[in-house]
Amino acid sequence: MINMFEVNETNKMVEQENLDVRTITVGINLLDCADSNLDELNRKVYEKIVRIAKDLVKTGNDISREFGIPVVNKRISVTPIALVGQSACKTPQDFVTIAKTLDRAAKEVGVNFIGGYSAIVSKGMTPYEENLIRSIPEALASTERICSSVNVGSTKTGINMDAVRLLGDIVKETAEYTKEDDSLGCAKLVVLCNAPDDNPFMAGAFHGVSEADSIINVGVSGPGVVKYALSQVKNANFEVLCETIKKTAFKITRVGQLVAQEASKRMGIPFGIIDLSLAPTPAVGDSIAEILEEMGLERVGAPGTTAALAMLNDQVKKGGVMASSYVGGLSGAFIPVSEDQGMIDAVNAGALTIEKLEAMTCVCSVGLDMIAIPGDTKPETISGIIADESAIGMVNQKTTAVRIIPVIGKTVGEVAHFGGLLGYAPIMPVNNFDCSVFVNRGGRIPAPIHSFKN
Repeated sequence: MINMFEVNETNKMVEQENLDVRTITVGINLLDCADSNLDELNRKVYEKIVRIAKDLVKTGNDISREFGIPVVNKRISVTPIALVGQSACKTPQDFVTIAKTLDRAAKEVGVNFIGGYSAIVSKGMTPYEENLIRSIPEALASTERICSSVNVGSTKTGINMDAVRLLGDIVKETAEYTKEDDSLGCAKLVVLCNAPDDNPFMAGAFHGVSEADSIINVGVSGPGVVKYALSQVKNANFEVLCETIKKTAFKITRVGQLVAQEASKRMGIPFGIIDLSLAPTPAVGDSIAEILEEMGLERVGAPGTTAALAMLNDQVKKGGVMASSYVGGLSGAFIPVSEDQGMIDAVNAGALTIEKLEAMTCVCSVGLDMIAIPGDTKPETISGIIADESAIGMVNQKTTAVRIIPVIGKTVGEVAHFGGLLGYAPIMPVNNFDCSVFVNRGGRIPAPIHSFKN
C-alpha cells in the first residue's frame, strides 16, 4: 500500500528535484505495411501510425494532470525502415519519401520525435540498407521530427567496418545539409553497437522485430532527485552512498511503472519496459555531472570520475530491477555534453576531454553523446571515433553509441546552439592524427572470443 509519506515524498521530488517521466514511447511494427508499390507503402505506414498513436499525446497529458507527474515527451518508434522499405525503395530518394511520411504522421498525432529511420547492419549491408543509410542526410534535412540510427556492430557479430567508414561520410554530409542550424541534423543521428530492441530514448529508438505489434515503453529520468538524495549524505562512506542511490532509483522507477501501466490500460496497448536512464536536461539541477560532483569530485573529468560513474550506473540498475520486473532499454546514466549544464561547465573549465568521455563510456549507459566538434574534422576521423566506441560496446557486451556533431563553419572555442532539450555545446577538440589507412581497410572486425556462447 502507498502511504501518505510516500505521496508527499513523490510530490517533493516532482516539485523541487526535477523528477519527470521523460517519455512515453509507443513502438509500432510496420512490417505488415511493406509493399512493392511505394505510394501504397507510404499510405499504409501513415494510416497505421495515426490509428495506433492518435490518443498518445492526450493520454500522456491526462495522466500528467491527474497524477501530478510531468510527462515531458510523447514519442513513437517504428520498425527499422530499411526492412519496411526494402521491396519498394530502389534509390535513396525513395527512402526519403518514407521519412517525409513518418514526419507527417508524427505531426498529425502531435509527438515531438519519431524514431526508427534505421538500419541494422552489424554483420553486413544489403543494397536497400545502404540506400537507406545514404538517404539519411537528405531525410534529416527535409523533416523536423525524424530520428535516425544505424547499428554497426554487436558482441555476437563483430563490427562492420564498411558501414563504419560509410557513416563517417554520412555524418559529415548530414552536417553540411543542416549547416544553417549549427549542423542540427547530426543531433538526430546516432550510430550504435549492441542496440536494444526496446529503447524508448531518441535518437536511437526503434521498434525491434522481436517486439509485439505495438507496445508502450516508458523512460523515466531523475538526476535532480539523485543529486538531492546524495546531498543529504555528504560525509558518508561508499556503502551508504550506494544504498542511497539504489533506494532513490527504486522510488523513481515505481513512478514510471505507475505511468506505464496507466498509459497501457487507457490506450489498450501492452506494457513493454521501463527504461530508468538518468537523462539530463539543460535545466539547472538536472545534471549527471552535478551528481558525480556531489560525490566529491571538484569537476567531472577529475581522477575518480570513471569510478564514480560506474558506481552510479550500477546502483541505478539495482534499484530499478527491484522496482519493476520489466526494466529494459538502456537503463543507467547518459552523459551527453550539450544537454547537461554541468558537463558543459566541465568542458569549458578544461576538466573534460573527448578521451576522458570515451573512458567514461566503458561504464555508463550509452556513449559519446551530443558532442560538438570542429566542422573541418575529416570523415575518416569521425569513422575512427565510431570504431573506437563500437569496440568498447562489442568487447564489454554493452550498448555504446556515437552522436557527434561536426559543426560546419565553427571551431574550438566557439559554441553550437541547438535549442530546446538539446541545449548548446562548446566545440571540443579532436585528435587529428590520421587514421584513414585503418578505417579504409574494409571488411569486418571479428567478434571477440567471449562471444562464442551457445
